[in-house]
Amino acid sequence: MGNERPGGRTWLDAKKKVSGGSKHSYGQPTARNWQAGIVRIFGKGRHRPSASWRQATDRAFTLIGDGRYEDAGALLTRAADLEPWLSESWFNLALLHKFRHDWEQARAAGLRAVALLDRDTGAPDWWNVGIAATALQDWPLARRAWQAYGLRVPGAANDPGEPVGMDLGSAAVRLSPEGEAEVVWGRRLDPARIEVLSIPLPSSGRRWGEVVLHDGVPHGERTTAVGHTYPVFDEIELWAPSPVPTWVVLLEAATEADRDALEQLAADAGFAAEDWSSSVRLLCRMCSESRMPSDEGDGEHLDPHDHSEPGHPGPLGHRTDGQLWVPERECGLAAPASLVRGLLDGWVADSPDSRDWRDLEEVC
Repeated sequence: MGNERPGGRTWLDAKKKVSGGSKHSYGQPTARNWQAGIVRIFGKGRHRPSASWRQATDRAFTLIGDGRYEDAGALLTRAADLEPWLSESWFNLALLHKFRHDWEQARAAGLRAVALLDRDTGAPDWWNVGIAATALQDWPLARRAWQAYGLRVPGAANDPGEPVGMDLGSAAVRLSPEGEAEVVWGRRLDPARIEVLSIPLPSSGRRWGEVVLHDGVPHGERTTAVGHTYPVFDEIELWAPSPVPTWVVLLEAATEADRDALEQLAADAGFAAEDWSSSVRLLCRMCSESRMPSDEGDGEHLDPHDHSEPGHPGPLGHRTDGQLWVPERECGLAAPASLVRGLLDGWVADSPDSRDWRDLEEVC
């Protein structure tokens, strides 16, 4: 399914203002005007938040959109002082601490938010608590958060180990969304973590096999030829590094079957190879964050959303000038230094007349 490099900068969706406290179902803020009347907290009637609270909160999320987290924090702290009984006061602080990757503070503010909720399950406040708990490896709290949100989590509630067996399937994740963003494929370990199964390009700073913490709101979807749809999540930060380095190598593969043989050989050894010449496409930000076919553009068909230069196979350009196959392939390999040359030599030895390699380089 391959990798994608958005052609324009992408970002965590921190620019939406919170003017009332309604949240997206996965825990991101959205704008909402407070309905006239009162807010019910613990069954007691209270007047809607003050104008000062709303002004401070609106201004804070404008500052967050500009990356001014310290100034935003001062305003959200003031808002919490003005309306400490309002769960949204603490939700907004938890959200800010999540943007700052201050997980201790995010957990503390998130727990204050959920303590003030007037419903038992499904509140997005619990989702942010789950992300913070996962970042801190506070597994009992992570289980409690996912269960309170309404998810089924295997194991006992007080189990000290990380949740396993949630069977959330595959998804795509946008690595380094605020930098050299790249969409890759992975396996969801739980609601907040994805194991990277593609071989990322070195510019992302990520490796095959790494586990990344991701946000709850998908920014885009990828569809397959058989009709399956997968969400694209934004990476928050690296959760667990991989010891396996990334290599780039130029292959001479006479046929697609020759290329496939190397990918299979690497997989059989417990590692990975990926033909970047055919798996990478360059997308604009709008395309990257929309619903996109994951395999369009392979072979002789041109992908109308691919903004690479035609005729230049390799990273950022997987279209050809009309030929069905170009023997020279730029390939990414994820394997230990002690094994990588042996894999390539073994691949060539199986068919020396149709295979060769050169210019192996460790790149990440």
